[in-house]
Amino acid sequence: MPKTKTKADINFEQELWKAANELRGAVAENQYKDYVLPLIFLKHLSERYENRKEELQQAFKDESSDYYTTDQEEQNYVLEDPDEYLSKNTYIIPKEATWQYLQDNAEQDNIKVLVDDAFDVLDDTLAQYRPDLKGILPRIFVKSQLTPKQVAGLINLLANPKLSEKENPGSDILGRVYEYYIGKFAIAEGSGAGQFFTPSSIVRLMVEMIEPYQGKIFDNACGSGGMFVQSLKFLQAHGGDKKNISIYGQERYDGTLRLCKMNLALRDLSFDVRLGDSLLQDKFPDLKADYIIVNPPFNVSQWHPEDLPENDPRLFGPKEEFTTDGNANFMWMQTFWSHLSDKGTASVVMANGAMTSNNKGEKNVRQHMVDNGMVDCIVRLPDKLFLTTGIPACIFILSKNRDGKDGEHRERLNEVLFIDMSKLGRMESRKLRVFDEVDLEKATDTYHAWRNVKDNVTLSAVEGPQIYEDQPGFCYSATIEEVAKQDYKLTPGIYVGTEAVEDDGIPFEDKMETLKTQLQKQFTKSNELQKQILENFEKF
Repeated sequence: MPKTKTKADINFEQELWKAANELRGAVAENQYKDYVLPLIFLKHLSERYENRKEELQQAFKDESSDYYTTDQEEQNYVLEDPDEYLSKNTYIIPKEATWQYLQDNAEQDNIKVLVDDAFDVLDDTLAQYRPDLKGILPRIFVKSQLTPKQVAGLINLLANPKLSEKENPGSDILGRVYEYYIGKFAIAEGSGAGQFFTPSSIVRLMVEMIEPYQGKIFDNACGSGGMFVQSLKFLQAHGGDKKNISIYGQERYDGTLRLCKMNLALRDLSFDVRLGDSLLQDKFPDLKADYIIVNPPFNVSQWHPEDLPENDPRLFGPKEEFTTDGNANFMWMQTFWSHLSDKGTASVVMANGAMTSNNKGEKNVRQHMVDNGMVDCIVRLPDKLFLTTGIPACIFILSKNRDGKDGEHRERLNEVLFIDMSKLGRMESRKLRVFDEVDLEKATDTYHAWRNVKDNVTLSAVEGPQIYEDQPGFCYSATIEEVAKQDYKLTPGIYVGTEAVEDDGIPFEDKMETLKTQLQKQFTKSNELQKQILENFEKF
């Protein structure tokens, strides 16, 4: 990986705050994103259409281009050919659904109607080529309490270049705007049940560790699709072809699912994302994924395990022994494991409590996972990586390729790797921590060197070939027996210990004598200052 500085996930707070102020009073705070994101989606598709149209018009003038022609009729034919746009992952957008049209008419009294009509036109346009996108843009402005002036203000604010895909190619703008609003206003999706957009620092770490080069990628708590987007970026960075991956997802909230579809549609990805509660309504019962990359809601209580069938194939054992109504964390784990292919790997963000919880329905699952060689690696994360929750988090990596028979990874059924990243990362702001490239490399290189076959060592961009070694305070490869002796607690700190402190060579007795002398001097100075202060008081 190149040594570049990781950017924070949000760098346009001021613009989004102004957009929020335009909505204030007329729209509930937990609905801000529902008005802003569809407009950004329309803007992006409109920009793509205009960009492609300009490319073709320039090609008409280029004598070296296959499109070169002075025939106006032929030019018009090309400009109106849908395939010329579909080949570039865009569509011919009717004038009344373009961003320029909305900007030009933003001050009209009927702008709310014009926006909803634009959504209808764009929705129909997309559905001609992608029936699965039908309904992605519902009519929401006319029935809202927003005034025409507020809608005009919102359109003008979103015209800012920072929110332009043309100005910020490849940026997950939809996901980042989504995170901003759920973080800023602490809506139910963001804080009530531990559900939130996953910052790219964490998603990149998860993706780089498990390396989804090809196959089926599944996220059954997919939110706005950030895991999928980062998987695509990983693939592209390593020269892969997005045609070699297929995406499957499930999301509980209809509005969020629409945002996910927008995000994936902008990237021309093949996907199947469905609506439903993944715990109780598994919409992909037969799916076996090569990679699961997921950040499920943390610590969900009262999720009604009694509604599960007694013979639910996801469960490791009897329902009363392997579930608890007090916490769904390990029902998620059983769900993920059930969806892995024979050589599949899952990377799961989880609350730190899952590493040590003693509730029977949770500990039974954790112990079963350890004893049966399901847990490949545990990564402890530092605090303040999430804007929307203070719950300490970690990453569980589960794998079915631990037998060493795939030719790429060594046999490690009796081992679990523990990595402690709690001291890594830097504060991008007072509230937000991010990982730099060196942090990501340290963790991913360590994991790859540990799991890869010995004659296929990891190549680090910084230090060259990597051979795994335990590092006090950072990583430790424990046996299943060692984990069992710790009562199946999976907190990395138990195993990695503390980082070795470099010995300065000064004997302990000499250090104590020096400290004693310094302390005596400080006491003497303190007494002198106290005497001087009292003397000054007596002068008044």
